[in-house]
Amino acid sequence: MTDAEQIVIVGASLAGATAAEELRNDGWTGGIVLIGSETKLPYERPPLSKGVLLGKDQTDVAQLHDQQWYDDNNVNLRLGTTVTGIDTAAHTVTLDDGSQVSYSKLLIATGSRVRRLDLPGADLPGIHYLRTADESQALTDAYAAKPRVVVVGAGWIGLEAASAARERGCEVTVVEPQSTALAAVLGEQVGELFADLHRQHGVDLRFDTGVEGFEGTDKVAGVRTSDGEVIPADLVIVGVGVQPNTELAADAGIEVATPDNGSGIVTGPDLRTSAEDVYAAGDVVRWEHPLFGRPVRVEHWQSAKDTGKSAAKAILGQDVAHDALPFFFTDQYDLGMEYAGDVPRGASYQVVLRGDPASGAYLAFWLDDDRRLLAGMHVNTWGATDAIQDLIRSGKQLDPARLADASIDLADV
Repeated sequence: MTDAEQIVIVGASLAGATAAEELRNDGWTGGIVLIGSETKLPYERPPLSKGVLLGKDQTDVAQLHDQQWYDDNNVNLRLGTTVTGIDTAAHTVTLDDGSQVSYSKLLIATGSRVRRLDLPGADLPGIHYLRTADESQALTDAYAAKPRVVVVGAGWIGLEAASAARERGCEVTVVEPQSTALAAVLGEQVGELFADLHRQHGVDLRFDTGVEGFEGTDKVAGVRTSDGEVIPADLVIVGVGVQPNTELAADAGIEVATPDNGSGIVTGPDLRTSAEDVYAAGDVVRWEHPLFGRPVRVEHWQSAKDTGKSAAKAILGQDVAHDALPFFFTDQYDLGMEYAGDVPRGASYQVVLRGDPASGAYLAFWLDDDRRLLAGMHVNTWGATDAIQDLIRSGKQLDPARLADASIDLADV
């Protein structure tokens, strides 16, 4: 590529903005156009469900860079602008005002959006979703009145929202159709440990319970459950997952995985899509993982940063085989947790615990049928993540008894 050429990034997201930063760090002096539908400067999402909801931080703490950084680095930041089409043959993107922008290389970092409930009363005021900075601010403002809160969904967002609500003095009920918290992610054994944490903090947990609708006239007043009960509510938070924004790529003829096959824009380890000169990063990419030997898609902060950097390097012609391990973290009450690795949906595994969960500090490991480590996490046991990642990368067979023995260093397991 020459400096006269232009790189266009669709999605002024964490992945998109990180890619722009990496392009400049790696010496690219040509044009960069970063296009985003939101009007706010690119930001990170973790603070939105943590410090902001607790009322400790303002949404601007999540901002990745100030405007001066984009000006100083000659990044043409076009906010409040939506890309409506991609022409891979002509190497152009079409904007919502009908104009077109040419690219030499294109990065799609369109992220994901929350899954919305299509139920009676779902459009009532007082029903919140949590994805954007504005949604986070609206929710934290609503918490100040100490409303009766019902959270729909016991996933990460739902539990973080519940934790913040309890810490701010709200009465909280969580409704979840699965048998316990985080069952699809951590399994029932470890998920129940998180459920116990919330019970200890006064959260009313309703598992094996679905939602059939919402009650109220001019504002939500209750949540109607599958067992016929109406749970009183002044405020409802819906956290039932996200879906990747793949439509733009699919309409352009770029290969996209089906929902029953993991979803996301399909790429190789180099994050290159099926279209020439087009790459993908962030929540939207489903890449072939070199270490796992299978495709993965990750909806977490670290992956957005990692894939943004790798995509930038690939765009510049560097050899890239993106093998970063999936990583995420959560803070709930006095619990801090970090998780590394990936357990495929439907996989058979054995859970091994190290330490006593009742103490509030322990580790959990997920071993496959060959006793190789798929994933591991620590709870309030700081400094363990690197050793966990080393064990995953080693691919060696592990003795569950030694793994559970806290007197044996993880490096010696």
